[in-house]
Amino acid sequence: MRLVLLGPPGAGKGTQAERICASHELVHLSTGDLLRAAVAAGSELGLRAKAAMDAGDLVSDEIVLALVRERLEQPDAAKGFLLDGFPRNTAQAEALDADLGDRGVQRVISMRLDDEEIMRRLLARGRKDDQEIVIRNRLEVYREETAPLIAYYEGKDLLSSIDALGTMDEVFERIQSVLADESAGAGA
Repeated sequence: MRLVLLGPPGAGKGTQAERICASHELVHLSTGDLLRAAVAAGSELGLRAKAAMDAGDLVSDEIVLALVRERLEQPDAAKGFLLDGFPRNTAQAEALDADLGDRGVQRVISMRLDDEEIMRRLLARGRKDDQEIVIRNRLEVYREETAPLIAYYEGKDLLSSIDALGTMDEVFERIQSVLADESAGAGA
């Protein structure tokens, strides 16, 4: 199974990604984790990523794509993977499709959550950067980048949208239902 998990900050992507990967024996590919590992390893890509992050810039699509490509070439990813935080725009999605070819993404799960609930969840975390103005800006950036991405995957008939409101177990059951349908379709 080759999955992409989308959702706004605070939707519970990280928690659900861990559960999905454990349940389906998938490799969890988080671009944040890949970037941190590359920086810690001091690799060429890591040094380039660190320079961008230290300058307060987004890491370029070129660097992120190279890290994802490198990771997808490792043997454990051949059994299946879940991409979390990638792609974050249509250009990255198109590049991913080109890289994967006929082994492309099979399902994209978009976790929906309204702004009031996102705000409540993120403010409750109490992190230093979880202030209302910062959260609102992150949501605006997410919408600008993700709306075209959602349309892109809808156009490919790969998108399943689920309600991320509820307990962790309720949301996981919704995701499992989508994945059961995907598995049933693959076996047909």
